[in-house]
Amino acid sequence: MSSLQRVYADLHIHIGRSEDGQPVKISGSRNLTFANIAKESSQRKGIGLVGIIDCHSPGVQQDIRNYMSSGEMVESSGGGIVYGDTTILLGSEIEIREPGYQEAHVLVYFRDLERMSDFSQWMSGHMKNLQLSSQRLYVSYRELQHQVKQRDGLFIPAHMFTPHKGIYGSVTPRMSDVLDMDSIDGGELGLSADTTMAGYLSELDRYPLLTNSDAHSLGKIGREYNVFRMQEANFDEFRKVLQGLEGRGIEANYGLDPRLGKYHRTYCTNCEHIIHEAELALERCPYCGSTRLTIGVLDRILGIADRTEPQPPTDRPPYRYQVPLAFIPGLGPAKMNRLLEAFGTEMSILHNTSREELDAVVGAEIASYIELARTGQLTLSAGGGGTYGKVVTG
Repeated sequence: MSSLQRVYADLHIHIGRSEDGQPVKISGSRNLTFANIAKESSQRKGIGLVGIIDCHSPGVQQDIRNYMSSGEMVESSGGGIVYGDTTILLGSEIEIREPGYQEAHVLVYFRDLERMSDFSQWMSGHMKNLQLSSQRLYVSYRELQHQVKQRDGLFIPAHMFTPHKGIYGSVTPRMSDVLDMDSIDGGELGLSADTTMAGYLSELDRYPLLTNSDAHSLGKIGREYNVFRMQEANFDEFRKVLQGLEGRGIEANYGLDPRLGKYHRTYCTNCEHIIHEAELALERCPYCGSTRLTIGVLDRILGIADRTEPQPPTDRPPYRYQVPLAFIPGLGPAKMNRLLEAFGTEMSILHNTSREELDAVVGAEIASYIELARTGQLTLSAGGGGTYGKVVTG
């Protein structure tokens, strides 16, 4: 126990392009490459464990081999790829759909490049374009789980509650309808939910829950993250964290207040209102009467809940609301660089600096906003329908 350390972890980061210029995540930034993610996480963000979830792509795998051949990166003996102070877990985000259901995204992780490459080879027989991110895999949910477990991998439903391809948000009110519940290693909350909201669903009580950024640009890495207790940052230790073995575990989840998430409340696509007032699942817009609604995460959860009040397990770690530094009013690139020069990384700014230290570098007003941001006390307006919520300053 005495050898355990706190490790910051963000386990859902996309790749925009492989180094040869081929697109991977079409909506991802062009400079979002494997190497740039490693450098940003290690040098600027201060994140010790990173999950890159496009490592099934042949172009990305070739990049990894090149970095290891040059000595810039090395394989960890505990699983993962090491660059500087950061270990990268090799993952894949996959879209899957069965007859009678909508599509959903899931995350899978493997210990090393050999297993990931073998999994990619299997996927190539059931997928139209292996190079791209989040592509449709034409097998059943349970067959995918079987293939992941055959390779000793980890299986985690992605952004579970979002209306855009979340398993609860767009597929089913119960994961047990489509998944082998014994082959799930955890769940990802997504930007519009927190652990209290997950407490409305009893079938989630047995699983650890993760908060990740789903970053499509370098700047978004670490907008949500986890703090793990682990001996060192690698795949084997991550498995122990999920299983709660030998003192390992999730110490806390750090994420956006769900009101900042872009799918938190229901949105009417007819009159373009975010519907704040409704406390129950909706059928019609209260403003225009339209049925053209994108059901928000909160409203979806209330609609499928099997509890009248949230009852999260007593051992579930705290979820700490934290507004990312990028949301701070007045904190532009120049002042952000001054903070990084003074304190090293974004994690250090958020966790290790005092109000007085911040004040000395960027002034009292921004220091005050940062203090409020990391204690969840900023005033917010709710997001919905694909539009993020906002920090209210006036």
